[in-house]
Amino acid sequence: MDLTHIFSVALKHYRELAGMSQEGLAAASKLDRTYISQLERGIKSPTLTSLQKIAVCLGVDAYYLLREPRGLAGPRVPANYTLRGVNQIEVTRGRGYVPISTAVLTSSINLTHELIDELYGIDLDIAAILGMRNLSGFIGELFTTAVVKTGGGLFEPNPHQDGYPDLLLMDPVGKKAWNQLAGKTNEKKPFSPFVGGGIEVKATCGSVPTPADCRKRGIDRPAIGGTRIGCVKRYDWKSHHRETNNLLGILWDFIGGRPRIVALSYSNELGSGDWRKIATPRPGGGRTTSVSPMSPSGIRKMYEGWLCVLSDGGYREFLNRRNRDDLIPEPA
Repeated sequence: MDLTHIFSVALKHYRELAGMSQEGLAAASKLDRTYISQLERGIKSPTLTSLQKIAVCLGVDAYYLLREPRGLAGPRVPANYTLRGVNQIEVTRGRGYVPISTAVLTSSINLTHELIDELYGIDLDIAAILGMRNLSGFIGELFTTAVVKTGGGLFEPNPHQDGYPDLLLMDPVGKKAWNQLAGKTNEKKPFSPFVGGGIEVKATCGSVPTPADCRKRGIDRPAIGGTRIGCVKRYDWKSHHRETNNLLGILWDFIGGRPRIVALSYSNELGSGDWRKIATPRPGGGRTTSVSPMSPSGIRKMYEGWLCVLSDGGYREFLNRRNRDDLIPEPA
C-alpha cells in the first residue's frame, strides 16, 4: 500500500473517531473541503503544512496519519453490539471537561479480541494460566493497549503499574504534563494521579453462586472457559481508592471458550460515596489486596452511562434486570 493511500485511509479513520465531518475538519484546519475530500479519496497527497494542520485538528500526532494502524481495515465498531448512540463522553479534569469520541473506546473491542485470539492461537490458554482472580485485570490491560493503538496518540498508557488513571490523556494539557515528567516514568507519585487526567479502566465478569448454592438451585457452576451469564447474580467494579472517577467499566464473559467483552459503560460522575469502605485483607489472606467495591449508587451511574452491549446472549436483559430498568433497548 503506497503512502498516499495509507494517508487517505488513516485520515478518514481518525476524522470519524474525532466525530468530525469533512466540512468540520475543513473549517477547523482552514483548508478547502474539496481538498479534504480529495485527500480522503487518495486523489491528492498532503503537503507537510496541511499534514500538520490536519493532525492538530484531529488531536493525533502526524506520525499516525502516515502509518496503517493495526486493525484499521477491519470493522471499526463491532457489528453485533447495540450502541447507545452518543458521539462523545466527557473526561472530568479540574473544573472542566474534555470531550472524547466514544468511537475510540467502542472500536477498541475488536482489537482487544484480536489480541486475545493471538494468545489462544499460539496455544496459550490465558484463562487457565491466570485464573479468574487475575483474568479481569489482564483483560483491562489488553483493552487499555487497544485504546492506545486505536486512539492515534490521543492516549498514553500510565507508565507506572500502580498509577492512576490507566489511560493518560494526551491533549495539549496532557502532553505538556507528560513532557515535564520526562525521566520520571519509574516514579509513582507524578502518575498517581496524572495531572493531565485520563480514563481509568476496570473489568469484571460478575459473581456466580457458590458450588453449594448452585447445587441447591439445580444448576451447573461454570468452569473456567464456560459462559457465565446464565448464573451471574450480580456485578460491580473494584478500586484501590475511593476517588476513582472517569471510569470505563468492562463487563466480559467467556464466549466460545474465550474471554469476550460483552458491555462497556462510562461515568465521570463517580464520587467517594459511590465506593464502599476499603476492605483490607485478613492476615494470612493470600494474595488479596485492599480494595473498595463499587456501591449500588455507582453501579447505577455506570448503567446510565452504558455505551454498548452485545446484542444477543442475554447481556442486555441481565443489565436491565439487575438495575430494575430498561435503559438498554432491544437491538434495532
